[in-house]
Amino acid sequence: MEILSQMWSLLGLLTVLQNVLPSQLLSLLHSFYESLQDLFSPYSYFEIPEFNGYCGVDVNDLYRHVNLYLNSVNPAGSSTCRRLTLSRSRSSNRISFTVAPNHTVHDSFSGHSLSWTHHVDTVQDSVEEKRSFTLKLPKRHRQTLLSAYLDHVTSRAEEFERVSRERRLFTNNGHGSYDSGWVSVPFRHPSTFETLALEPQLKKQITEDLTAFANGKEFYHRVGRAWKRGYLLYGPPGSGKSSLIAAMANYLCYDVYDLELTKVTDNSELRALLLQTTNRSIIVIEDIDCSVDLTADRMLKSSNTSTTAKTKRSSSIKEMGSRIASSTCGNNNNNNGEESGRVTLSGLLNFTDGLWSCCSEEKIIVFTTNHRDSVDPALIRCGRMDVHVSLGTCGPHAFKVLAKNYLGIESHHALFDVVESCIRAGGALTPAQIGEVLLRNRGNVDLAMKEVVSAMQAKILSGREVMECDELVITRSPESVVVVGSPENWDSSPGGKYGNGSKKRKEGTKANFLVRLRSLTKSDSGRKGV
Repeated sequence: MEILSQMWSLLGLLTVLQNVLPSQLLSLLHSFYESLQDLFSPYSYFEIPEFNGYCGVDVNDLYRHVNLYLNSVNPAGSSTCRRLTLSRSRSSNRISFTVAPNHTVHDSFSGHSLSWTHHVDTVQDSVEEKRSFTLKLPKRHRQTLLSAYLDHVTSRAEEFERVSRERRLFTNNGHGSYDSGWVSVPFRHPSTFETLALEPQLKKQITEDLTAFANGKEFYHRVGRAWKRGYLLYGPPGSGKSSLIAAMANYLCYDVYDLELTKVTDNSELRALLLQTTNRSIIVIEDIDCSVDLTADRMLKSSNTSTTAKTKRSSSIKEMGSRIASSTCGNNNNNNGEESGRVTLSGLLNFTDGLWSCCSEEKIIVFTTNHRDSVDPALIRCGRMDVHVSLGTCGPHAFKVLAKNYLGIESHHALFDVVESCIRAGGALTPAQIGEVLLRNRGNVDLAMKEVVSAMQAKILSGREVMECDELVITRSPESVVVVGSPENWDSSPGGKYGNGSKKRKEGTKANFLVRLRSLTKSDSGRKGV
């Protein structure tokens, strides 16, 4: 009891002194007490305020990084912090954790114990609050720990921010020369490399290349190259080009810029759009071979060259000179009009690999096309399109991925071997074709597998019949056989029946199959009104 009474007396004396002594003296005594505490304490303390300076305007980036870092280490699962503040913003579905005022979270780095304490103080005569984090670490190792640990905190926070933020899908609105030539919506495409119908080796090559690119900042700077990478995706329609782009964006947590070249008026607007894109993004130009006529300049120059050569051979020197003069003036005017009125091949080349492509970092440029041979060679050379990915029909493993996604088949199915045999025999279909069949019959696994086998066998048989009989006219293409029930996708070519001059079938099973296919075609046409 005597000890308690003495403590109460001391507290009362401190209260009286606090009211009597001037504030300057109290501040001096407080600083002296902290100096004594720091002298005898085995720890060093570093305060990180929310704002730089005293005006409360310039946000301290390190404070934000510490907050994100504590979220990344998930203090909710730690028993060292007794109270947390939970929040969720509109731009993210992730719940964020904030250390409650005047509570501590413990951490470890390089075998040393550290702690973060979140201080929140109310400003006198104001409703505002002063927030800060205090880092406590061993005093003997502060020279070696502080810099390395703060770099670790910053890198971990930036990675967490990149993964947890909401990604956006942008498209150009036709006003690239203004403040913002892009409009965006949340990017929530569910495609991932786990659900993508690709062969394992191709998946591994793409993911390893993407990982090396995302972690290659120091490498690209050391070799003097812009931190960007080009992908050319080519293959028939329905081979999964758009799904692969979405999987790449989800894998890297990048934004996607879908550039529509037909909305871009000239090269200046194209450069303005490039300047408005952000780091860590994928710029996509789909169907590059048919978006705009990029080869018109070369064809025009080639045509002018041949015309001039013929004119020289057939005209006199005087006539030739006048024609060359008039042709030169006309070509100059035409080129000026084209340069100012449309996107040219030169402008697109500068966009992908010129000086303007270095305006920001960590970007991937993706071109897609159904026919690689139709793309100008200058666009797809090494250095512009670094990776060429050929997407086609489904292999055995890709088909099993689709069967798992659509039908939930985890183990082996009796018809997997039949499907694999059909693929080897030339009956492979694109992921879109197989997905349509599986989606339509997702309630009946066996029926879905049988329809896929029938579609593959029909493709094999139709290919053989075309080779054996030149006069045979197939009612519907193999792609149309797959999309039964979609009349708008059926083949509308003339010849609804087999030709009268068709040869006899050599095998009875093949003839029976064609008769059955013909009856199904007629019944579908009568039912759908085709």
